[in-house]
Amino acid sequence: MKITRLTTYHAAPRWLFLKVETDEGITGWGEPVIEGKARSVEAAVHELSQYVIGQDPARINDLWQTLYRGGFYRGGAILMSAIAGIDQALWDIKGKALGVPVYQLLGGLVRDRMKTYRWVGGDRPADIVAQMQAHQALGYDTFKLNGTEEMRLIDSPRAVDAAVAKIAGIRAALGDTVDFGIDFHGRVGVPMAKTLLRELEPYRPLFVEEPVLAEHYEHYARLADTTSIPLAAGERMYSRFEFKHVLAQGGLAMLQPDLSHAGGITECLKIAAMAEAHDVALAPHCPLGPVALAACLQVDLVSHNAVLQEQSIGIHYNQGADLLDYLINKEDFACVDGYIAALPKPGLGVEIDEERLIHANRTPPDWANPLWRHADGSVAEW
Repeated sequence: MKITRLTTYHAAPRWLFLKVETDEGITGWGEPVIEGKARSVEAAVHELSQYVIGQDPARINDLWQTLYRGGFYRGGAILMSAIAGIDQALWDIKGKALGVPVYQLLGGLVRDRMKTYRWVGGDRPADIVAQMQAHQALGYDTFKLNGTEEMRLIDSPRAVDAAVAKIAGIRAALGDTVDFGIDFHGRVGVPMAKTLLRELEPYRPLFVEEPVLAEHYEHYARLADTTSIPLAAGERMYSRFEFKHVLAQGGLAMLQPDLSHAGGITECLKIAAMAEAHDVALAPHCPLGPVALAACLQVDLVSHNAVLQEQSIGIHYNQGADLLDYLINKEDFACVDGYIAALPKPGLGVEIDEERLIHANRTPPDWANPLWRHADGSVAEW
């Protein structure tokens, strides 16, 4: 079998799909994207195609190493996301060629279904309790929300109180009937993180995500020493070599690599194993589309330390399309009491509605995250 063509489809809300075709008629799908930089990743995919056209798609490990090492410069958000989408598609092809789900190729299931959580509250957290109650009626009991709006490097106690009041309101209204993680989203600098973690501790969140930006990873251990709240990070780390430094420093209780950013299934399996060796949990980042989610589930289902899976049903970014809209086999992704069962179909387990993708690609979105500024006009972290 040989790879013959790579085709990309840019589609609402902010996703990029990749179709990899072979001379035996077997097609694989991937989702290589950086949110807000889809065109950059798309260009990288097509540049990298020189290494895969005409090659045997079954040699996933060799192709991954070729894509990673063959161009001298390596790593980073754009290149690793491009590799991730190609890697996902290669695993999809291999599973379809052999007639089994990818998790069977990875050694088989360690669990039958995967726990997921729902996003609530939007970029500027609001209506949190009402949204949680609506999702509870659908069987969900686990959520994630942004913890703050803009926060200055040194901010007023009023800003801290406003953030904490939202979390206190959840416990006051819903008690212990829900679990939730709090995403600082890199909005909180090192000086304020310690204060916020202390004030949030009585409300017992499942975790705090990106308590500080990944470039300040040396502070994770210091912050962990001050709080009983598990700390999580990883969506802005793109290879096992970046995670290596974080695990060596300590402090994180949960790693969140993104299967569409951190080199795909091949790389994230290694990251998951590294985390397990450090007794650190796995909870892949995935506010993206169905191929990305399917790839995450393949790794979750074979990783003993996987505890939670993010998914984008109804997330506030999904304008123009939602998670399952480009899927034919929507029923395979049904959430029952917040769990998604092992996907039954060969490969990644996705059947893509390509006609809908072609239509969406005619008017591709130009999604970009908001540019926030502080009151003094300086750029704020979104």
